[in-house]
Amino acid sequence: MTSESAPPRRRPGGRTGRIRAQVLDAIRAELAERGYDGLSLDGVAARAGVHRATVYRRWRDVGGLLADVLEATTSDDDWQPQDTGSLLGDLSALNHENLAAMTAQPSIAAALIAASFRSEEAARGLRRLWEDRYARCEVIVGRAVRRGELPPDTDARQLLVAATAPLYHHLVLLRTPPDPELPGQAARAAVLAAFAGAFVRHSPAGDVPG
Repeated sequence: MTSESAPPRRRPGGRTGRIRAQVLDAIRAELAERGYDGLSLDGVAARAGVHRATVYRRWRDVGGLLADVLEATTSDDDWQPQDTGSLLGDLSALNHENLAAMTAQPSIAAALIAASFRSEEAARGLRRLWEDRYARCEVIVGRAVRRGELPPDTDARQLLVAATAPLYHHLVLLRTPPDPELPGQAARAAVLAAFAGAFVRHSPAGDVPG
Protein backbone atom coordinates (compact mmCIF):
# COMPACT_ATOMS: atom_id res chain seq x y z
CA MET A 1 0.00 0.00 0.00
CA THR A 2 1.25 3.45 -0.86
CA SER A 3 -0.12 6.82 0.05
CA GLU A 4 0.66 10.20 -1.36
CA SER A 5 1.37 13.26 0.74
CA ALA A 6 0.05 16.61 -0.43
CA PRO A 7 2.46 18.61 -2.60
CA PRO A 8 4.36 21.26 -0.65
CA ARG A 9 3.03 24.78 -0.81
CA ARG A 10 5.12 27.46 -2.47
CA ARG A 11 7.02 29.35 0.20
CA PRO A 12 6.41 33.11 -0.05
CA GLY A 13 9.36 35.45 0.05
CA GLY A 14 9.91 39.17 0.55
CA ARG A 15 7.38 41.14 2.59
CA THR A 16 4.84 38.31 2.41
CA GLY A 17 7.39 35.88 3.82
CA ARG A 18 8.30 38.28 6.63
CA ILE A 19 4.66 38.77 7.58
CA ARG A 20 4.10 35.01 7.63
CA ALA A 21 7.15 34.49 9.85
CA GLN A 22 5.95 37.20 12.27
CA VAL A 23 2.48 35.67 12.44
CA LEU A 24 3.76 32.12 12.96
CA ASP A 25 6.01 33.29 15.80
CA ALA A 26 3.04 35.11 17.31
CA ILE A 27 0.85 31.99 17.10
CA ARG A 28 3.42 29.95 19.02
CA ALA A 29 3.78 32.65 21.68
CA GLU A 30 0.03 33.14 22.06
CA LEU A 31 -0.59 29.40 22.29
CA ALA A 32 2.10 29.04 24.95
CA GLU A 33 0.79 32.00 26.94
CA ARG A 34 -2.98 31.68 26.56
CA GLY A 35 -3.61 28.09 25.46
CA TYR A 36 -5.89 26.95 22.67
CA ASP A 37 -9.05 28.48 24.16
CA GLY A 38 -7.38 31.88 24.40
CA LEU A 39 -6.02 31.86 20.85
CA SER A 40 -7.60 34.45 18.55
CA LEU A 41 -6.85 36.11 15.24
CA ASP A 42 -6.97 39.54 16.85
CA GLY A 43 -4.50 38.51 19.53
CA VAL A 44 -2.12 37.00 17.00
CA ALA A 45 -2.35 40.08 14.77
CA ALA A 46 -1.60 42.41 17.69
CA ARG A 47 1.38 40.37 18.89
CA ALA A 48 2.75 40.05 15.35
CA GLY A 49 2.32 43.79 14.67
CA VAL A 50 0.27 42.98 11.57
CA HIS A 51 -3.02 44.56 10.53
CA ARG A 52 -5.93 42.36 11.62
CA ALA A 53 -7.42 42.48 8.11
CA THR A 54 -4.27 40.85 6.73
CA VAL A 55 -4.53 37.99 9.21
CA TYR A 56 -8.25 37.48 8.59
CA ARG A 57 -7.80 37.56 4.83
CA ARG A 58 -4.97 35.04 4.71
CA TRP A 59 -5.66 32.64 7.60
CA ARG A 60 -9.47 33.04 7.97
CA ASP A 61 -9.75 31.51 11.44
CA VAL A 62 -7.80 30.01 14.33
CA GLY A 63 -7.79 26.65 12.56
CA GLY A 64 -6.04 28.22 9.58
CA LEU A 65 -3.41 29.71 11.88
CA LEU A 66 -2.72 26.39 13.57
CA ALA A 67 -2.63 24.48 10.28
CA ASP A 68 -0.06 26.87 8.86
CA VAL A 69 2.21 26.87 11.90
CA LEU A 70 2.19 23.07 12.02
CA GLU A 71 2.85 22.82 8.30
CA ALA A 72 5.75 25.25 8.66
CA THR A 73 7.15 23.05 11.43
CA THR A 74 6.84 19.73 9.60
CA SER A 75 6.76 20.21 5.83
CA ASP A 76 10.43 21.09 5.33
CA ASP A 77 11.90 18.76 7.93
CA ASP A 78 13.80 15.56 7.20
CA TRP A 79 12.14 13.53 9.94
CA GLN A 80 12.07 9.77 9.50
CA PRO A 81 10.91 7.11 11.97
CA GLN A 82 13.63 5.50 14.05
CA ASP A 83 15.20 2.24 12.90
CA THR A 84 15.55 0.14 16.06
CA GLY A 85 16.08 -3.18 14.30
CA SER A 86 12.64 -4.66 14.98
CA LEU A 87 9.02 -3.93 14.14
CA LEU A 88 8.07 -3.75 17.81
CA GLY A 89 10.91 -1.36 18.55
CA ASP A 90 10.10 0.88 15.59
CA LEU A 91 6.39 1.14 16.44
CA SER A 92 7.11 1.71 20.14
CA ALA A 93 9.56 4.49 19.30
CA LEU A 94 7.00 6.07 16.97
CA ASN A 95 4.35 5.98 19.67
CA HIS A 96 6.69 7.53 22.22
CA GLU A 97 7.32 10.40 19.79
CA ASN A 98 3.58 10.80 19.26
CA LEU A 99 3.01 10.85 23.02
CA ALA A 100 5.65 13.55 23.44
CA ALA A 101 4.10 15.66 20.67
CA MET A 102 0.61 15.36 22.11
CA THR A 103 1.63 16.20 25.68
CA ALA A 104 4.09 19.00 24.88
CA GLN A 105 3.32 22.38 26.42
CA PRO A 106 2.00 23.88 24.27
CA SER A 107 1.04 21.11 21.85
CA ILE A 108 0.36 22.49 18.38
CA ALA A 109 -0.75 19.02 17.26
CA ALA A 110 -3.33 18.73 20.06
CA ALA A 111 -4.60 22.24 19.36
CA LEU A 112 -4.95 21.49 15.65
CA ILE A 113 -6.94 18.31 16.41
CA ALA A 114 -9.29 20.35 18.62
CA ALA A 115 -9.65 23.06 15.98
CA SER A 116 -10.35 20.52 13.23
CA PHE A 117 -13.85 19.94 14.65
CA ARG A 118 -14.71 23.60 14.12
CA SER A 119 -12.60 24.72 11.18
CA GLU A 120 -12.35 23.29 7.68
CA GLU A 121 -8.95 25.00 7.35
CA ALA A 122 -7.74 23.06 10.38
CA ALA A 123 -9.32 19.82 9.12
CA ARG A 124 -7.51 20.16 5.78
CA GLY A 125 -4.23 20.88 7.56
CA LEU A 126 -4.69 17.85 9.77
CA ARG A 127 -5.38 15.60 6.77
CA ARG A 128 -2.21 16.86 5.08
CA LEU A 129 -0.24 16.12 8.23
CA TRP A 130 -1.61 12.56 8.57
CA GLU A 131 -0.97 11.76 4.92
CA ASP A 132 2.61 13.03 5.15
CA ARG A 133 3.38 11.13 8.34
CA TYR A 134 1.73 7.88 7.24
CA ALA A 135 3.66 8.03 3.97
CA ARG A 136 6.96 8.52 5.81
CA CYS A 137 6.17 5.75 8.31
CA GLU A 138 5.53 3.11 5.65
CA VAL A 139 9.29 2.52 5.76
CA ILE A 140 8.71 0.80 9.13
CA VAL A 141 6.61 -1.87 7.47
CA GLY A 142 9.00 -2.13 4.53
CA ARG A 143 11.92 -2.80 6.88
CA ALA A 144 9.90 -5.44 8.75
CA VAL A 145 9.06 -7.19 5.47
CA ARG A 146 12.75 -7.25 4.48
CA ARG A 147 13.69 -8.67 7.89
CA GLY A 148 11.14 -11.45 7.42
CA GLU A 149 8.94 -10.25 10.28
CA LEU A 150 5.91 -9.60 8.05
CA PRO A 151 4.49 -11.03 4.82
CA PRO A 152 5.10 -8.86 1.74
CA ASP A 153 1.39 -8.17 1.24
CA THR A 154 0.92 -6.53 4.64
CA ASP A 155 -1.17 -3.36 4.39
CA ALA A 156 1.09 -0.69 5.84
CA ARG A 157 -1.63 1.88 6.51
CA GLN A 158 -3.81 -0.57 8.41
CA LEU A 159 -0.91 -1.68 10.59
CA LEU A 160 0.23 1.88 11.31
CA VAL A 161 -3.30 2.97 12.24
CA ALA A 162 -3.72 -0.03 14.54
CA ALA A 163 -0.42 0.73 16.27
CA THR A 164 -1.00 4.44 16.82
CA ALA A 165 -4.78 4.78 17.23
CA PRO A 166 -4.96 3.68 20.90
CA LEU A 167 -2.72 6.59 21.84
CA TYR A 168 -5.02 9.18 20.28
CA HIS A 169 -8.12 7.39 21.58
CA HIS A 170 -6.90 7.65 25.17
CA LEU A 171 -5.47 11.17 24.95
CA VAL A 172 -8.06 12.86 22.72
CA LEU A 173 -11.32 10.97 23.22
CA LEU A 174 -11.08 9.52 26.75
CA ARG A 175 -8.90 12.41 28.00
CA THR A 176 -6.99 10.03 30.26
CA PRO A 177 -3.68 11.11 31.83
CA PRO A 178 -0.62 10.21 29.73
CA ASP A 179 0.53 6.66 30.44
CA PRO A 180 4.21 6.02 29.66
CA GLU A 181 3.42 2.31 29.22
CA LEU A 182 0.74 2.87 26.57
CA PRO A 183 3.07 3.47 23.56
CA GLY A 184 4.71 0.07 24.02
CA GLN A 185 1.46 -1.72 24.82
CA ALA A 186 -0.28 -0.38 21.71
CA ALA A 187 2.71 -1.28 19.55
CA ARG A 188 2.86 -4.78 20.99
CA ALA A 189 -0.82 -5.44 20.33
CA ALA A 190 -0.46 -4.29 16.71
CA VAL A 191 2.63 -6.44 16.19
CA LEU A 192 0.88 -9.54 17.53
CA ALA A 193 -2.05 -8.89 15.20
CA ALA A 194 0.33 -8.34 12.28
CA PHE A 195 2.20 -11.58 12.99
CA ALA A 196 -1.17 -13.36 12.93
CA GLY A 197 -1.87 -11.94 9.46
CA ALA A 198 -4.53 -9.43 10.52
CA PHE A 199 -3.25 -6.78 8.10
CA VAL A 200 -2.62 -8.94 5.04
CA ARG A 201 -4.47 -7.62 2.01
CA HIS A 202 -7.32 -9.87 0.97
CA SER A 203 -8.79 -10.37 -2.46
CA PRO A 204 -11.59 -8.05 -3.65
CA ALA A 205 -14.04 -10.89 -3.00
CA GLY A 206 -13.23 -10.56 0.68
CA ASP A 207 -11.48 -13.84 1.36
CA VAL A 208 -11.81 -13.54 5.12
CA PRO A 209 -12.49 -16.56 7.32
CA GLY A 210 -15.98 -16.64 8.72
